[in-house]
Amino acid sequence: MSDSILNRYAGRMGGSLAENRFAAATERPAEADALEEFAAFAQLRGLRERAIMLELRKTDGSITAIGYGYLERAEYCPAEGITLHVLGQKIRLKGRNLNSEARPSARLFEGITRHKVAWVREADHRESMMADEGETIIDSIDL
Repeated sequence: MSDSILNRYAGRMGGSLAENRFAAATERPAEADALEEFAAFAQLRGLRERAIMLELRKTDGSITAIGYGYLERAEYCPAEGITLHVLGQKIRLKGRNLNSEARPSARLFEGITRHKVAWVREADHRESMMADEGETIIDSIDL
């Protein structure tokens, strides 16, 4: 009986319960497809996708994650980089092309302000020197 009630409600949605479950499962992209990775950062795709935390990956292998809920303010200054104010503490990302398009509609600073950046990564010296001129590079993460 409960199955027929579910099918009745599912029928209002335009199909059987099994069809609607399949449609719901295939509607959202797979997690690997939802994350677009660049050399310096990874950004979530999709209008509804949001990161809960921002990972700060240093060249020495250490990782610090900060909750987007604690991010009070973000500032971008071309000369100084990106400054994140988290619980009265300043985190500074220094580098180049920090607000340039990595691809159309994918910018590091804009992605941070929209809670779409999952991680940022510090580049080592060799990587920084060999990067293309227009590529986003993070030279240092100062905590």
